Amino acid sequence: MSAGTYTPRPGAAPLPRMIAAQAALETRMLLRNGEQLLLTVVIPTLLLVLFSAVDIVDTGAGKPVDFLTPGVLALAVMSTAFTGQAIATGFERRYGVLKRLGASPLPRWGLMAAKTLSVLVTEVLQIVLLTVIAFALGWSPEGSPFAVLLLLVLGTVAFSGLGLLMAGTLKAEATLAAANLVFLLLLVGGGVVVPLDKFPDAAQSVLGLLPIAALSDGLRDVLQHGAAMPWGDVAILTGWAVLGLGAAAKFFHWE
Repeated sequence: MSAGTYTPRPGAAPLPRMIAAQAALETRMLLRNGEQLLLTVVIPTLLLVLFSAVDIVDTGAGKPVDFLTPGVLALAVMSTAFTGQAIATGFERRYGVLKRLGASPLPRWGLMAAKTLSVLVTEVLQIVLLTVIAFALGWSPEGSPFAVLLLLVLGTVAFSGLGLLMAGTLKAEATLAAANLVFLLLLVGGGVVVPLDKFPDAAQSVLGLLPIAALSDGLRDVLQHGAAMPWGDVAILTGWAVLGLGAAAKFFHWE
């Protein structure tokens, strides 16, 4: 045994390893949270099954599941990237967790990257689960997988930026109330289960600019109608992504 066998080697781990470890921790914490599981898994699943099996809302021609699945996928993205992340980050900020992590070797942008990876992992699990259920209900998707992937990524970035903006500017209790309120309002008025053409013409023009409406309609155009790329919805989501991330970067308070 050499003299240097147990010599300490102080210093931070490589950056990729730190980000991966933090992302794994964030994912475990998210999946163990009962309220967030309700938002991210239970509610989208119940909506998909209920509205596909029971003729409650007129979804137009074709099978209800073909209309509902794209909207529920959009809702799953919003519930994880916006609602769940806003609430979790808001309380981490309140309890000083972000302040302590900010003093660790992991840079702040690395923490945001870890949170984003955690959101993406959770979304993959959501989408796989919802897709299996939709196929069991008779879903017949069409369109380009690349277009679907682009819309989901843009939607994730847009909602993530808006969620971090809310968590970094409001108190934790206000974030909890506001995030859940926004979730409910966008569930009703974002084209998830109720088609936008059921609203008055004046409201349609406003609701169509919301990120959840752009994501729902874009996914529906591709998966239900076989569109190549819904550029209008892509542009709306890109605008929200730039606005949300830019505002979060400028106004986010770590303590």
